[in-house]
Amino acid sequence: MNNILIIEDEEKISEILKAYLEKEGYIVYCATKGMEGIKLFEKIEFGLVILDLMLPDISGEEVCSVLRKISEVHIFMLTAKSTLENRIEGLNLGADEYLVKPFSPRELTARVRSLFRRLNVNECETKTYSNGDLEINYEKRMVKARGEEIYLTPNEFDIVHILSSNEGKIFTREKLIERIMGIDFQGFDRTIDVHIKNIRKKIEEDTRNPKYILTVTKIGYKFGGD
Repeated sequence: MNNILIIEDEEKISEILKAYLEKEGYIVYCATKGMEGIKLFEKIEFGLVILDLMLPDISGEEVCSVLRKISEVHIFMLTAKSTLENRIEGLNLGADEYLVKPFSPRELTARVRSLFRRLNVNECETKTYSNGDLEINYEKRMVKARGEEIYLTPNEFDIVHILSSNEGKIFTREKLIERIMGIDFQGFDRTIDVHIKNIRKKIEEDTRNPKYILTVTKIGYKFGGD
């Protein structure tokens, strides 16, 4: 379901985003008003809504609230409001991403690509490794190790999700941070090392000789799972 709805009253911005996203193969619909966007949403099944907060009829916050009552669709908010409080408010309303204007269309396209890559994994499937020693259910965000359900924090699960759904592909620390925490993350790249260490404690039988989350010296990490 690669349909995307853009609700944005500045037509020039909509046209630019539409061009970038259609080039990636997505089907893009545009609305310039909040109510127009809601009516479109009720008629067509969308995988993503890109929502501006400053709309001429009703606010983007109101649109987000309406959509959240009827759907779990992913929502990217676009706004000129850049304070921490604004970001927290947007996320609390149910937004999945919060992009501050002006932003790079290439950046937004990269985030959309990353989102749909995750969504297009067969979410109903439980992947198993090592004859069932490790089970990962993407829909339920659940991991079992040797038959026992393991609690992972959201960031820990996202790391497992990204690595396991790209088995064998090497990810640098910087790329994992970008995919999980966003390119605006102000922490340090060793944050990933801490998460990896905690994941290994939870899912590996021998943390000194891991089978699943493997270190690629001087580069980053990859998923094994043979």
